[in-house]
Amino acid sequence: MSVDAVPENLLAWYDAHHRRLPWRAAPGEAPTDPYRVWLSEIMLQQTTVAAVKPYFDRFTTRWPTVTDLARADEGEVMAAWAGLGYYARARNLIACARAVADDHGGRFPDSEAGLRALPGIGDYSAAAIAAIAFGRRAVVVDANVERVASRLFAFDEPLPKARPALRALVDRITPDARAGDFAQAMMDLGSAICTIRAPQCLLCPLRDGCAARIAGNPEDYPVKAAKKAKPQRLGTAFWIEDGARVWLVRRPDKGMLGGMRALPSGPWTDEDPGLADAPVDAPWREAGSVDHVFTHFALRLRVVTAVQALSANDGEWWPIDEIEQAGLPTLFARAAARAIASRV
Repeated sequence: MSVDAVPENLLAWYDAHHRRLPWRAAPGEAPTDPYRVWLSEIMLQQTTVAAVKPYFDRFTTRWPTVTDLARADEGEVMAAWAGLGYYARARNLIACARAVADDHGGRFPDSEAGLRALPGIGDYSAAAIAAIAFGRRAVVVDANVERVASRLFAFDEPLPKARPALRALVDRITPDARAGDFAQAMMDLGSAICTIRAPQCLLCPLRDGCAARIAGNPEDYPVKAAKKAKPQRLGTAFWIEDGARVWLVRRPDKGMLGGMRALPSGPWTDEDPGLADAPVDAPWREAGSVDHVFTHFALRLRVVTAVQALSANDGEWWPIDEIEQAGLPTLFARAAARAIASRV
């Protein structure tokens, strides 16, 4: 199979085997609502389809248009995002919705350049939205596409350095027509057939021209540079309760988990910070610790508890029996669960 035959073979496979997803149009149909495409692409960054689906459904039910989202209370949006991770995406989501509503009359730009100018939309997202929502020819490369392309061409330069060259290879096989379907077909192929381990080469529509399959070593691709060990940081979270309530704060807009409700916490440092930045002097009691891995470091968060009256202007009392409705990010939801378990 020649490179020229890749789009035809892949699109024929996609027509028969595409995933049915709530933000997608059927193969060959007119592109779907750009708002739904944009929302799904932002949610899917470093997150699985299975994890995104319930969030997507809740967001589009509560805020069915970009204008609705632009007018939403920022705290409510952040709480609705809680658990999906990478919270800078949620802050950019609000900023982007407001930019589209205020500066573009509620309509997304239909070009890659126009989309890239919006908050939170980088090269990949701009290409994906342009292709899927507007039918523009764009070169869309996510992790699944990287894997398919690296195997198709047996491209052995290690990631991430190889990304510009891999993008050029994907550009070679991206058709002018049905570019959105082609991008989604590449993603589906990588998700269902050309998987990280045990790829199902016999079912692949590109098997006859796949250099890695012909060589018998598809799992060797893509080649990745050796991972560096993530640094370990330590911190302390403070559970302060007064009767049936717990004290919660809003984290600063800039920084890790910015804008989210959370338990008060001290600095996250290389050395144990102890009770540094404790919000009140109290007889703290140990409740264990939780571990969490961020993109650039791993964190062990010690949890300490106290029963203490507190009067301050930079937080709120929250009913302990409604803690799941507080919209805590995963790290602090787990810390809260640890604190509650220690009360028994």
